[in-house]
Amino acid sequence: MSLVPFEEALDRLLRDAASVVETEKGGLVDAFGRILAQDLVARRTQPAFDASAMDGYALRAADLALLPAEFSVIGESSAGHAFAGEVGPGKAVRIFTGAPLPQGADTVVIQENTEAADEGRVRVIEPAVEGANIRRAGNDFSEGDTLLPAGTALGPAPCALAASAGYGSVEVRRRPRVALAATGDELVAPGTLPGPAQTVASNSLAIAMIVRAAGGEVLDLGIVPDRREALAAAFAEARARGADVLVTIGGASVGDHDLVGPVLKAEGAALDFWKVAMRPGKPLMAGALGPMRILGLPGNPASSLVTAELFLRPLVERLAGRKTAARRRRGLLAASVKANDHRTDFLRATIERGVDDALPRIAPLDRQDSSLLTVFARAKVLLVRPAHAPAGRIGDECEYVALTPG
Repeated sequence: MSLVPFEEALDRLLRDAASVVETEKGGLVDAFGRILAQDLVARRTQPAFDASAMDGYALRAADLALLPAEFSVIGESSAGHAFAGEVGPGKAVRIFTGAPLPQGADTVVIQENTEAADEGRVRVIEPAVEGANIRRAGNDFSEGDTLLPAGTALGPAPCALAASAGYGSVEVRRRPRVALAATGDELVAPGTLPGPAQTVASNSLAIAMIVRAAGGEVLDLGIVPDRREALAAAFAEARARGADVLVTIGGASVGDHDLVGPVLKAEGAALDFWKVAMRPGKPLMAGALGPMRILGLPGNPASSLVTAELFLRPLVERLAGRKTAARRRRGLLAASVKANDHRTDFLRATIERGVDDALPRIAPLDRQDSSLLTVFARAKVLLVRPAHAPAGRIGDECEYVALTPG
């Protein structure tokens, strides 16, 4: 297969990606970051009663015609402890923020507008209108109100609203299941001391975090040796566990030990593309095995993480039903860059905003070798250099892509 331009490859990957339709019940903590599957209708009224908005005294506004005015304090209303009696002429109830308004009272005078009188009495020295400092029942919402439409992304405030409306759990869309298989005889699990000719499978750890940040569920297939039968067994496991996406890491190139593509084809997979005109990440593979999507990522750390950010993350977000903003943003070059060739470059870079700059300054890091994790750990963004872009000078406008935080 010939090199597919980056933009075309991304479009082909996402073109028919639709959100997962299956739903499940999720507790509000677990629901964070997920997509609401049904309209959220209030099961209760908030506030459920007329409540004080301030600390002060609950009384009748009609008794404030002449000031100063003195009142007998007949009790107290605090949050969770309502005053049981009734406020009549010349009477007042000490009240605190959030406490129920006593029967008969129609105004709350804030404590700063009062002063102590004789024992058991209070003097009001500033006027207040009827209804002052009262939060009416249903001021926030009423039972039966539609508070959140289906499709809402559940962040902290929507989850708090659901709890206040009477919910302990909500119906959400199932997270897309992403099966991760790190391939290669040279790999050992994190925490294991590598032997001669071995290395740590660190890519799958980072990619799992990208999947989770995008709203997906990770199905870890572990480390798969470079053997046809082992790869076929891993792919079968992904299908059996209901994976929406199978992600392989490494083995996607065309060397003698790169067996992912041949095994997938032997299993009946249809491959859409297998090389992309980008740097790093050229040996990127995409296709499908039945209903399961396939994304084969390169094995070099920077290549693996760049392609996961640019292809896997938006794919998982689409499948999760998330509405994502445009990834490309505008900035200014903080260093000169050379002219580009036929491949789109994604340079690991830092970002900072100068005092007088309308746009942030993007500085490519010195070393861009695709094997260097130390460089990637310092990077905050990817500087985008389009195919055939001319040389750029300091201060020229540029495009960049923000990386997953962390």
